[in-house]
Amino acid sequence: MKKERYFLNKAAAGKMGSQAMYHGMMLPGMIFIMIFCFVPMFGIFMAFQDYVPAKGILGSKFVGMKNFQYMFSIPDVGRIFINTLIIAVGKILSGTLMAIVFAVLLNEIRIKFLKKTVQTVVYLPHFLSWVVLSAVVVNMVNLDGPLNQFLAAIGLNKINFLGSNTWFRPLIIITDVWKEFGYNSIVYLAAITSIDPGLHEAAAIDGASWWKRVWNITLPGILPIILLMAAMSLTSILSAGFDQIYNLYSPMVYQTGDVLDTYVYRVGLMGRQYSFSTAVGLLRSVVGMILMMTANELAKRFTDRKIF
Repeated sequence: MKKERYFLNKAAAGKMGSQAMYHGMMLPGMIFIMIFCFVPMFGIFMAFQDYVPAKGILGSKFVGMKNFQYMFSIPDVGRIFINTLIIAVGKILSGTLMAIVFAVLLNEIRIKFLKKTVQTVVYLPHFLSWVVLSAVVVNMVNLDGPLNQFLAAIGLNKINFLGSNTWFRPLIIITDVWKEFGYNSIVYLAAITSIDPGLHEAAAIDGASWWKRVWNITLPGILPIILLMAAMSLTSILSAGFDQIYNLYSPMVYQTGDVLDTYVYRVGLMGRQYSFSTAVGLLRSVVGMILMMTANELAKRFTDRKIF
């Protein structure tokens, strides 16, 4: 018995020793997360204070839930939440649908050179910052841009897309989908390639058209991945994209284009209402955590897989 225990302990020690290198490789990343993710969480206390930078967090007056009460009392917050939800949900639904359609169509290309060329061209915008892409969008949709010139050429009135509360939301959603759908399609393309080709061959022999094969084989085959990605997207439902909107919006479109991220930046940093902006950010984080837990349960129920 002692001999068996000795060998078991020796095997366990050997296993731990063999994994020490992997733990060492994880250490820099864990330190980075601790410094930049966990340590800044100490600033949450600002949401419950009347924060004064000169006094610091420890010296500022504690006011309890006053900042949250003030947040729900001002009329702008309701409009901002609605703007955030509309833009975020529009991005999630449109982006997911476009990524799936593109993945299905791209999988049908049999010429490798053409397929890789299309992938490269479509993936490229994802790796460019909105600081760069916003200039492209502005030049495309301004009153003298190609889009308005085309509208004028076919007899329609020019549209001030960046100054119209009617057109600003669709512009934000469409440009975000254009930037991200190619990169987001990678997951769906990988799921499609994992489907047994014999199913398509058998369906083709039975006379099934391409659309029927896509509807009855391809889409059901990638359904678990679609549900998993949709569940994970719920966590970003209160994040409509600060960098994109900040580089494209103006006071003329605050009514429909101002979202939580831009509001927190404008009120917190520009208006120096640090405690109030922290309260808004904390509320968004709490809602995001609740949605993450909900997404985890939905993923478990519909795909038999957990996100974490």
